[in-house]
Amino acid sequence: MAYVYDDTNIFARILRGEIPNQTVLETVHTLAFRDIRPQAPHHVLVIPKGPYVTLDHFAEAATEAEIVDFTRAVAKVCQMLGVQPGNGGNGFRAITNAGDDGVQEVPHYHLHILAGRDLGRMLQPA
Repeated sequence: MAYVYDDTNIFARILRGEIPNQTVLETVHTLAFRDIRPQAPHHVLVIPKGPYVTLDHFAEAATEAEIVDFTRAVAKVCQMLGVQPGNGGNGFRAITNAGDDGVQEVPHYHLHILAGRDLGRMLQPA
C-alpha cells in the first residue's frame, strides 16, 4: 500500500516549530509532548520525526534506528512519568489510531500514553 503523507498536518507543523508544544522528551528521531486536550492526568503524545502516517507504515518503512529510538523514547517517557508497573508505577495505556475505522484524527503516526488514574476497560464486550 502506498501511504501519502500530508506535511501540513498539525504534528508536522509542530515538528517544524510552527506550533508550540509542551515537550516532555526530544531525541534524534522522536518528539514526545503533552496533549492539549488531556484525557487523563498524564496524556503524552509520542511521534516519530519522520513522515509516517500510521503504525503499520512506520513499522514497514522506518529505519531500524528510528524504530529503536521511538521505542526507547516511549520507555523513557513512561519512566519520567513514574507509571512503569515494573518500577512501582500503577501502569498506563498506550493507544494508536489508524485510518477511518480507527478514528485517526491526525495523519501522522502518534502513540498516546495515558496514565494517572484507572482508565477502565478500553472496549466494552460485544
